[in-house]
Amino acid sequence: MNEQRAVADYVVVGTGSSGAVLANRLSADPHTTVVALEAGPADTDKFVHIPAAFSKLFRSERDWDYLTEPQSGLGGRRIYWPRGKTLGGSSSMNAMMWVRGYAADYDDWARLADESWSFANVLRYFRRIERVEGAADTDTGDSGPLRISNQRSPRPLTAAFLDAAREQGFPIERANTAAPEGFSQTMVTQNRGARWSTADAYLRPARRRRNLTVLTEAHATRVLFEGSVAVGVEYLQGGVRRTVRAAREVILCGGAVNSPQLLMLSGIGDKRQLERHGIEVRQHRPEVGRNLSDHLVSMLGYSVESDSLFAAEKLPQLVDYLVRRRGMLTSNVGEAYGFVRSRAELDLPDLEMIFAPAPFFDEGLVPAAEHGAVIGTILLKPASRGEVSLRSADPKDKPIIDPRYLTDAGGADRTAMLSGLRRADALATSPALKGRLGRTIRPANADRLGVDEVIELALQRNSHTLYHPVGTCRMGSDADSVVAPDLRVRGVDRLRVADASIMPTIIRGHTHAPCVVIGEKAADLVLGTPRG
Repeated sequence: MNEQRAVADYVVVGTGSSGAVLANRLSADPHTTVVALEAGPADTDKFVHIPAAFSKLFRSERDWDYLTEPQSGLGGRRIYWPRGKTLGGSSSMNAMMWVRGYAADYDDWARLADESWSFANVLRYFRRIERVEGAADTDTGDSGPLRISNQRSPRPLTAAFLDAAREQGFPIERANTAAPEGFSQTMVTQNRGARWSTADAYLRPARRRRNLTVLTEAHATRVLFEGSVAVGVEYLQGGVRRTVRAAREVILCGGAVNSPQLLMLSGIGDKRQLERHGIEVRQHRPEVGRNLSDHLVSMLGYSVESDSLFAAEKLPQLVDYLVRRRGMLTSNVGEAYGFVRSRAELDLPDLEMIFAPAPFFDEGLVPAAEHGAVIGTILLKPASRGEVSLRSADPKDKPIIDPRYLTDAGGADRTAMLSGLRRADALATSPALKGRLGRTIRPANADRLGVDEVIELALQRNSHTLYHPVGTCRMGSDADSVVAPDLRVRGVDRLRVADASIMPTIIRGHTHAPCVVIGEKAADLVLGTPRG
């Protein structure tokens, strides 16, 4: 249903990896009313649903299109941050990688929050969520609404990359074990070769319910309060300022950028910053917007003769996709990955290696001119911390995003990334790949430089976000945390946050999977009726 509703039991802000889940679960009771606000349009663009086409959504109306502040650790460059602004949020424009992360990371959450966030306790949510192709061979269950599949048409180059990993001494293992130690072909959130977002899995079935109202192009501008009680949300739609009241709770699911921004616009944040922008201080919470952590990726790019996704838009591939749902257009681009240590003495890997049989250069914003392939390294547990802050009190102004990549005092982040780039070079020159990859084409002019110079240049020029910002409304058991372990915002009533911003630490993996878990667990917390 899409009619305007002035009052609902629950108001959910955002329909992404967590918000779509909450809209579904909270509206399952026909006697409960729910309004879900989505700032962007519906997910009707064809590029939402064609897996390999996700970068065509970048800088479109379905992208928040953020830029960071200049990054001193990356040569002063501003880094482009795409974030989904449509039904399904970033699950409608991500690379569809379903990577749970390490059990140890969830156990860290439990240590910082409470035991209910341990891996042993969140595992049942994964089993509730996942409908896995070939589930008999996994521990993930097979009845969930989110469809997780093997790739339908992986490139031969990807098999060669996995062979190279084996030659480098790494096991090839199935994805999503509790403590991965090797390399895997990526499992993806797809159904028969098409993207399967949380809008597909959770929101679309629920929209048939009369008690759920989903409003698109409805940009939340502030949470409304009576005293310390959250009573609704103000939003802009079609140039008109509207409000919807919440009889029970308001739940923010805008992600690591938008949720802290909305809290600050609503008077919850560092009082000095709020006063500077003329915003009435409702609750002094200096941690709002802080603790920002993100996965930085840096890559080496290589020429190849053929068979890369450069040919994905050719007519034979389009026909193969439309008729059989197979071929290059079903690719998620990042077709294989593996976990490695930058230093042998580490208990757990701190780097992820990723392979794309595609010329995915220049953050996906510049059309490729030739065939290519990428081997990248991802910093999984950065020591550097950044911040999201207000640019002004105008909700339409994009916030200030400063991840402060590679700025940790000890330089451990930079050292680890350089180690990962050396590993990328070793994989590229392993026998399985050496005959398939041509010259190094990223960074530019690399063929004139030595290996050490190439990787230094790659770190400075070819590093960007892997699209995993977290931590800006961190959860914890300490009084300074923004939300308590039950996701309630400290110092006010009837307001929760449930999205990537609540993660107290970033996981060794990809954030879509834990965000869906957060949505499921948040629904249980709100309803007070945990389900098996």
